Amino acid sequence: MTLKLFITYIALIILCSCSNNTKHDSKPAETIITPYKPTLLYDLNIDSLEVDYGIVKNHQTITKILIEAGLSYSQSLEAANSINEVFDIRTIRAGNKYTLFYSTDTTHQLSHFVYSISQRDFVHCNLRSNPYSASIKSQSVTTKERLVSATINTSLWNAIHDNGLPLQLALDLSDIYAWTIDFFGIEKGDSFSVIFNEDYVDSASIGISNIKAAKFISHGSPIYAFSFKSDTTESYFDLQGNSLKKAFLKAPLKYSRISSRFSNGRLHPILKIRRAHHGIDYAAPSGTPVMSIGDGIVIAKGWDAKGGGNYVKIKHNSVYTTTYMHLKNFAKNINQGCHVSQGQMIGSVGSTGLSTGPHLDFRVTMNGKPVDPLSIEAPPIEPISNDNMQSFVELSDSLKNILDKIETLKNSNNHDAAF
Repeated sequence: MTLKLFITYIALIILCSCSNNTKHDSKPAETIITPYKPTLLYDLNIDSLEVDYGIVKNHQTITKILIEAGLSYSQSLEAANSINEVFDIRTIRAGNKYTLFYSTDTTHQLSHFVYSISQRDFVHCNLRSNPYSASIKSQSVTTKERLVSATINTSLWNAIHDNGLPLQLALDLSDIYAWTIDFFGIEKGDSFSVIFNEDYVDSASIGISNIKAAKFISHGSPIYAFSFKSDTTESYFDLQGNSLKKAFLKAPLKYSRISSRFSNGRLHPILKIRRAHHGIDYAAPSGTPVMSIGDGIVIAKGWDAKGGGNYVKIKHNSVYTTTYMHLKNFAKNINQGCHVSQGQMIGSVGSTGLSTGPHLDFRVTMNGKPVDPLSIEAPPIEPISNDNMQSFVELSDSLKNILDKIETLKNSNNHDAAF
C-alpha cells in the first residue's frame, strides 16, 4: 500500500467515526403540537363564520331584521316563529344588540341569528337546522372582587364617575347608607372605601353583584357597613351589629340639593312676606321620584289650596307624620287610606301651587308639632341576634381590617384601588 493510499484510508476511518458519533449523540427532533382552541362567540365557533353586528332600531321587528339580512319572507317568518316559542318577539327593544353569522363559502348563507336580551342572556336561532330551532342561553359570567376607594370633592356621584368606577356603585351605596348618611350634606373631603364583587361577560362589566363591606367617612366619622345574613334576612350592619336600616330614610328623594331649610321666618319667594317654612325644600328635576321615608298610612291626598299644590300626607305611627308638597303627579294606587312601604314611590317632583320651580317641600311633624326633618334621629332596627353575633364579629373584624388597610392593599394582586 502506498503512503498516499494509506493516508486516504486513515482519513476515511476518521470520517466514518465522526459520522457515527454524531448520529449516536443526536436526539430526534421534537414536534410541538398546539391544541386547537376555537374562537367562540355566543358558544358558536366563528373561525369558519363571518360575523356582522347590529342594533335594533325603533319599530324594527325580528322579521324585518332577518329579511334585510338575506332571508326570504317565508324563511324570516319561520325563524321568527321558532324564536317566539321561547321568547316573546314583541318584547324586543330598540337599542339592544343582535348578531348575524354567515357562512364563508360562496353562498354566504345566513347560518345563525342571536338577539341579546340583556348583557348576559340571549336568544339563539339556528338557521342551519331543519326546521329552524331557537333557544335562550346565558353567557358565562366571571366575578372579580374589587377594593376601591375615593375622596369626595362635590358629590358621591361625581366622585365615582371621576374615578372611573361603576356608576351603579353610587346607587348601591346610597341605598345602604340611606338611613344613616344625609347625602345632601356631604362635605368636601368625605371619602369611602368599598369591597364588592363585579360580574363580567368576556371583558365587559355587567354590574355589581354584591357589596361585601363599605366604610364611609362622613364629617370625619367612619361609618362601617357589613353584609351579613342574620337568621333568614341578609342586610347591612354596623360594627356593633345594629342594622343600618332605620325607621326613616334620611331623605325622600335621591340626587338633588337643599334649596331652602327649616325656618320660622323665611321670606316667601312669591308672596314676598316673611312666614314660617316648617319644611325642607329639595330642588330636583321635574319628574324625579319621591319616596315615602317610612312605612305608614296615607291620611290625605289632593290639592293644598294654601300654596302646596298636589300633596300627600302619611302617618307613620302615633308620633310622626310626613307631608310631600308641590308634586307633579301621584304614583299609581296612592290613595287615602292605603298602606305605603319605606322607599315606595308616592309621586314625582313638580312645581304645582305657589312655586318658582320644580322642587319638593318635605315636612315632618312629631306629636303634631313641626320639626326640622334633618334633626330626626331614628333608632336602628333588626340587630344581629345573640346566636349569630360571634359569626358576625369574626366576619366584620376581618373586613374592617381590609378596609382600614386600603393603602397597603391597593397594590395587591387580589384587589384594585382607585383614587
